[in-house]
Amino acid sequence: MAFAALIGSMGGTVAQAQTKAKPGMTTNNGPSSLIPMRDFFRNSEKRSFQLSPDGNYISFMAPFKSRMNIFVQKTGDKKSEPVRLTSLEDRDIAGYFWANNGRIAYLKDSGGDENYHLFAVNIDGSNDKELTPFDKVRVDIIDDLPEQDDYMIIGLNKRNPQVSDPYRLNINTGALEQLYENPGNITGWQTDHDGKLLIASTSDGVNTTLLYRPNEKAPFAEVMTTNFKESLSPQFFDPKNPSVVYAVSNIGRDKAAAVRYDLVKKKELEELYRNDKVDVEGIGYSQKRKVPTSIYYTVDKREFRFLDKEAESRRAEMRKLIDKDLEFGIASSNKNEDKFLIVTFDDKTSGSYYFYDQKVKKMEKIADISPWLNRSDMADMKPVSYTSRDGVTIHGYLTLPKGVPAQQLPVVINPHGGPWARDKWGFNPEIQFLANRGYAVLQMNFRGSTGYGRDFMEKSFKQWGQTMQDDITDGVRYLVSEGIADPKRIAIYGGSYGGYATLAGITKTPDLYACAIDYVGVSNLFTFMNTIPPYWEPFKKMMYEMVGDPTNEADSTMLRANSPVFHADRIICPLFVAQGAKDPRVNKDESDQMVAALKKRGIEVQYMVKDNEGHGFHNEENRFEFYKAMEDFLSLHLKGKRETN
Repeated sequence: MAFAALIGSMGGTVAQAQTKAKPGMTTNNGPSSLIPMRDFFRNSEKRSFQLSPDGNYISFMAPFKSRMNIFVQKTGDKKSEPVRLTSLEDRDIAGYFWANNGRIAYLKDSGGDENYHLFAVNIDGSNDKELTPFDKVRVDIIDDLPEQDDYMIIGLNKRNPQVSDPYRLNINTGALEQLYENPGNITGWQTDHDGKLLIASTSDGVNTTLLYRPNEKAPFAEVMTTNFKESLSPQFFDPKNPSVVYAVSNIGRDKAAAVRYDLVKKKELEELYRNDKVDVEGIGYSQKRKVPTSIYYTVDKREFRFLDKEAESRRAEMRKLIDKDLEFGIASSNKNEDKFLIVTFDDKTSGSYYFYDQKVKKMEKIADISPWLNRSDMADMKPVSYTSRDGVTIHGYLTLPKGVPAQQLPVVINPHGGPWARDKWGFNPEIQFLANRGYAVLQMNFRGSTGYGRDFMEKSFKQWGQTMQDDITDGVRYLVSEGIADPKRIAIYGGSYGGYATLAGITKTPDLYACAIDYVGVSNLFTFMNTIPPYWEPFKKMMYEMVGDPTNEADSTMLRANSPVFHADRIICPLFVAQGAKDPRVNKDESDQMVAALKKRGIEVQYMVKDNEGHGFHNEENRFEFYKAMEDFLSLHLKGKRETN
């Protein structure tokens, strides 16, 4: 999407931030006192800060009746109260962005159904209008058209639920102009710097074709066709050559690299940068100066390779004004690119926001995201690696409870969702909450996790519950062999694919875990494949190749062998299941099946369903209930700490 729902918050000076941060670097000796659960999972005081295009206003999200709503304030104005623009009470705003200097656009779904609707409101609170009032239709932002104040380009699947058509939208009236009719196989659209729709990509479920046209009156022509294992992902057009794009590509290489590619000559012109360890994630761009600025990628932490001296110099200037022990990033800038919002963060703080004026090279603190959490009470998240049983190196992060010996600890194994995603270093309220309760937490980027190259990705194909699960099991054995884990007090907890891995873990290796928590996880690979959202339908063949084809006899046997619901008789440990009733990705039936199978056998199972949630719990009161239940459940079975009130 073109917008960024940035986490952030609003108050002092950089010197104050440095003073506050330093105790966390030195007071690492004694165990932390018990921090209230609600302090980890309550709504941020303020977050998601953005600058208006002219830099005269700062917007942010803050709670109103326990829901995150949008506020605006004059830049530099600390005396007047911010103006609240929205008053939603049923659900948090999912994300927002400045449509122009006087109007803000925002997204919201209904109860977690992920059919996002687009709204817009003036910065004085007037003309708050739903722009896509279509039932069971999902909006995607193709281009927010920063140079066109009254328009943006969006995608809507209202004509065909499986694919989106592009429309030009008037952000004041909601008037729509369809720009192209999707023939049924286009899965992505891209514009040039003037907002012209010049790139499209099609999919037959396995093969992707990149299309290009020199102008909007010309027909689309094929540039290349690749299978889904290879990709060329255009980032933006070369402003000096309208047929050339800057792109991220893994074609002909294992690790994705930053390249320049000619869409007319159909060839790669230049490899700008490739990292031997990980994939390039993206390329930065200066909208004002029309130049590429940097290439970014993540090894243990995010790193940059600069293409532009001005951007490199600016980051160096900012670095001098920020505590050397904190990471930072540019969250937002004005159109003139001389005023910036900076967010600082690390593994022990959810972050702080600063306003940076490049003309005077001064940085002023705006806010802490969660000021009630003391950095010195948080635990270190350390990069680790271990070798799986078949010789594959698995990278991850280990968080140990603060101030206690790393010996014979209760452990929570926390596989990530996706599964084609990855865990990264940084503040995670779940991890810090568990560490504060006395648990060591291991997050591992098992095979298939993104960012580690094509070969590592392909090792996961048709390996759900198999070598992917072995990577998780081998992480447990790594902690036991190091003496860190008490083998009798190990839990596994995960959400989405992590929930599947939880269920697979307690059916594949039932003696390994003392208890388990499945959060919106898959239990039956057959029903999961049959209930995916309609807008995933074009990718079903790819899913068949990556997970398994239920219509193929051999794959069907494999899918059954690795669907935990069919092996509930192997489960011997207590299980806690949490599910959103409106989840469009992992249908509630996934959890119902597993709970019914266990109850039939008399196995202890705790089941929490929220009717107003989807793929994860977003409403504050539901988060509180879930994490309190988690805390009590783990304390009972792993003997960790818990609040007693």
